[in-house]
Amino acid sequence: MTFVGEDSLTPTPALLKVLDGAVDLHTHSGPSPFPRRIDHVDASYDAARINMRAILVKSHHHNTAMDVLAMSKPLADAPTPVYGGVALNTEVGGVNPSAVALALSMGGRCVWGPTVSAAQHIAAHSHDDGFPTIGGNLYERTETVLGDDGDVSEAADTVTKLVAEAGVMLTGGHLDPTSISAFFHAAHRNGVKRLLLHHPDFIVNTPENVLDELVGLGAFVEHELAMYHPGVSAPQWPIQRLVDWIERIGPEHTVIDSDLGQKGNPLPVDGYILIIQASLDHGVSERDIRQMICRNTAYLLGLEDSI
Repeated sequence: MTFVGEDSLTPTPALLKVLDGAVDLHTHSGPSPFPRRIDHVDASYDAARINMRAILVKSHHHNTAMDVLAMSKPLADAPTPVYGGVALNTEVGGVNPSAVALALSMGGRCVWGPTVSAAQHIAAHSHDDGFPTIGGNLYERTETVLGDDGDVSEAADTVTKLVAEAGVMLTGGHLDPTSISAFFHAAHRNGVKRLLLHHPDFIVNTPENVLDELVGLGAFVEHELAMYHPGVSAPQWPIQRLVDWIERIGPEHTVIDSDLGQKGNPLPVDGYILIIQASLDHGVSERDIRQMICRNTAYLLGLEDSI
């Protein structure tokens, strides 16, 4: 089986060498209540087009480690290993240590902080209908990692301890900068080694002082190919913006992944082919690209013990 979309791109041999062994930590394949272009098996075959080492499949609504187990037969023959995790939104009980323990016991490699249930996300989409769902109203509520006293809640603190014990990745989701800072400080105190800050200039809107603080804790800063792809409706930022971010944070602290798989958007691998080539054309070195798409990502997914 091969998976190639109608609009698929073909990398040059030189670019293929740069992309070889990449790890995508932000693949939005299905199943999902949000419309998806591909499922997890399709995503594995798509990833094989550039010999990806692994992908992490993300749902805002459910434990994708369960998906991976349920699809174990077709995935056994698929070329690219697929991993899952759980996002702490309303559908799994919010910041719920039980849901985290379940996902980790099933092989989950990531715990995402609240995303679509975070107040920051809800405020960012207050001007529109948010993300359309297949099944209608999901009755989400606002989820937070903070208690009434403004400190990290007992449940959130327990989550960080579970993540530390399992040695997996924790992300800030779409929380506001104050919440992410508190969450990551608790995680750092409790021994979490793999921390990821999503798209600091989109929804999360992380100030420079907080950004520097989080990087100081060992967090990596993620940027998504989808943000720069002309085939995605928004935000379609110029590639120089990504180059400036890499120079600001440094490739040793930066992660680049796709955030693709949605219906109507380019395939994840096509995002890599187009935007990584554009980054090279704008002066980012092959060595730095591989640091951001291969080495940092492999460490965060737990495929390597160190970078």
